[in-house]
Amino acid sequence: MSLENILKQEITTLVIEQYGIEVTDKMVQLQKTRPEFQGHITLVIFPFIKLVRKAPAQLANEIGEQLIKRCPQIVAAFNAVQGFLNLTISQHFWAEQLQQIINNPQYGQFPKRNQTLMVEYSSPNTNKPLHLGHVRNNLLGYSIARIQQANGWDVIKTNIVNDRGIHICKSMLAWLKFGNGATPQSTGKKGDHLIGDYYVLFDKHYKNEVQQLVEQGMQEEIAKKEAPLIKEAQAMLVKWEQNDPEVRALWQKMNEWVYAGFDETYAQMGVGFDKIYYESDTYLVGKGEVERGLAKGDFYRREDGSVWADLAQNGLDEKLLLRADGTSVYMTQDIGTAKLRFQDYPINKMVYVVGNEQEYHFKVLSILLDRLGFPFGKELVHFSYGMVELPNGKMKSREGTVVDADDLMAQMIADAKEISKDKVNTLPDITEEEANEIARMVGLGALKYFILKVDPRKNMLFNPEESIDFNGNTGPFIQYTYARIQSVLRKAGSEAIRLLGDEAIEAIDSLDVPLIIDEMAHAVVHQDSLVTQLMRDKRIGYTRGEQQIDGFRVQIYASNVQQKAKQEAFELHQRVEALIDVPVYTQSEPPFWKVRIGNFLTREEANNYKNTLLELLPELTGSTYIVPDKIIIIR
Repeated sequence: MSLENILKQEITTLVIEQYGIEVTDKMVQLQKTRPEFQGHITLVIFPFIKLVRKAPAQLANEIGEQLIKRCPQIVAAFNAVQGFLNLTISQHFWAEQLQQIINNPQYGQFPKRNQTLMVEYSSPNTNKPLHLGHVRNNLLGYSIARIQQANGWDVIKTNIVNDRGIHICKSMLAWLKFGNGATPQSTGKKGDHLIGDYYVLFDKHYKNEVQQLVEQGMQEEIAKKEAPLIKEAQAMLVKWEQNDPEVRALWQKMNEWVYAGFDETYAQMGVGFDKIYYESDTYLVGKGEVERGLAKGDFYRREDGSVWADLAQNGLDEKLLLRADGTSVYMTQDIGTAKLRFQDYPINKMVYVVGNEQEYHFKVLSILLDRLGFPFGKELVHFSYGMVELPNGKMKSREGTVVDADDLMAQMIADAKEISKDKVNTLPDITEEEANEIARMVGLGALKYFILKVDPRKNMLFNPEESIDFNGNTGPFIQYTYARIQSVLRKAGSEAIRLLGDEAIEAIDSLDVPLIIDEMAHAVVHQDSLVTQLMRDKRIGYTRGEQQIDGFRVQIYASNVQQKAKQEAFELHQRVEALIDVPVYTQSEPPFWKVRIGNFLTREEANNYKNTLLELLPELTGSTYIVPDKIIIIR
């Protein structure tokens, strides 16, 4: 049981027995003690004041004294600051917790909840190789799956491959026209890279055709539709959906090249899947569901033969489900995929790890599945994350301006090998194979941590030349720390040194590890909100990389009213902190007490958050401002 739960039980029992009042779980509010006060855990007294009818400081002291009497093995000391009771936890308690950790091989894992969670990630297209954006997607998805597995879910990791549609036909057509029978074997290229080259080549020739038509006097928008290449690609798509044997044979051959390439990339990245779906298998199921919805009157057909969903009752616009020529769109495919998944597995929750540009898509998907009568429609969760951008702008596959996933991983490994060669070469009897394996682990560790430490909700600027750093808050630093710990444990074992003794107990508090000990066991996704808290506590225990620089914060309170301002500031701080996941700071600048939020590099960023905050807490309108301040950043 966590320290928080232990304290909640003791405090609840104490207050009921001592004061004869009814105590709810929400009333017992615990938080980390602020660094300017002595203690580990702070109990917020304010919820009890009206019921007990005592001054905050008096009540805090009374509860503190009773806790020491009731559970001295847990609470060693206390101090009261207005309505906040700061508790110092016994060093012997931390020592016992540490011993339990050592003895528990399942430490940090929750009991099985007998519920199934499916996580979809990756979602590649067979017209191009995986790139940096896919790296972020795969690492986020795989991490969510692993964390939720530790959180007690039965997790199914799944991938949906976009192996059909106009983009795939573009690559196929370009290979037919310009490939001269090239294969992965004849070119020495991975299959996904080879096909990606022809996708880029299609776009090059297509743009030339459009330009020629424009020069002949055609409007550009019309030229884009009338260019011979795009018409041929569209005709190929129709043939594919009509099961034309030649088109299908070409499609199957080229996709097999791509799948072999994908498998290599996934293996190097260290991710995998329990089930892979293919849109070529699911789109017909989706078309069938759209036709069923059309017959029921859920959807309607336009004069040109296309099928649409009117979402006005949901506050949205109309959504295309089938084109006029009868071909499917992504939404149709996703409907079919969702149906198949819930037929295949007893899914309680479905999480889609997809970029934030698709937020509208998944909102509509949930509505359409619900309208079609599927009970799982409302159980879909879109884990939305920001895009990866380069210093010169967004990545564009058609133009070949991407950071290739294979090239990126190879470069990270090469950099790791070069940086660490002086140390690795000093290891006795190390082989070339072992040195290469170390470089692989360090390089990919650096990449994975670099990607994952960025808040997934934010767009990420990736500079390939500056992406690897082996100092500070990095993957290699964590790996090095782990290696050193293992070395210490091996030495302790060989010399029969006790892992815990009196000296260790005395050192625990000075090493600033107590709360880390308790928190790390519970550093998983918050069970109620499923995935939204994934990255909230990713910095548990890491403080060395903090720096203060000039920036901006959102000020929500400022007052110099004597006897009142301090208490109001702390109460507001507590209330706001419970609602948001951005740092809240209470500052004393005599005679003023102020409450400020966040660490923003720019005024624009602060203002954007201010607007979001006021939507959540409209009562703060009129007292909320953007102010320059010293902010905390992580280096």
